[in-house]
Amino acid sequence: MEKKPRSVKDKRYEEQHKAERKAKNATWGTSVPREKAEQINAFLERYGYTKVQLIEAGYKALLDEAAGHDTFLAKIMDKYDDFFGFESDKSEK
Repeated sequence: MEKKPRSVKDKRYEEQHKAERKAKNATWGTSVPREKAEQINAFLERYGYTKVQLIEAGYKALLDEAAGHDTFLAKIMDKYDDFFGFESDKSEK
């Protein structure tokens, strides 16, 4: 029996699990100016961060910034569960 090359096995595996990966993960097709992308990549490499860590940290920073302007969001982020009546209406939206 002839062994299949690893590349053929890998391709079959990828094809079989494509739907599972698509359901589990999201990919954003976006572009950044080359100079900015090179700066970001250099930073990530220098300090040992991944692009996923960059996205997660940026998202958290933006959430924190938004919470500074939105008391309702701040309370949710702080797991505050004692809302006034007028605030509870927002939680249902």
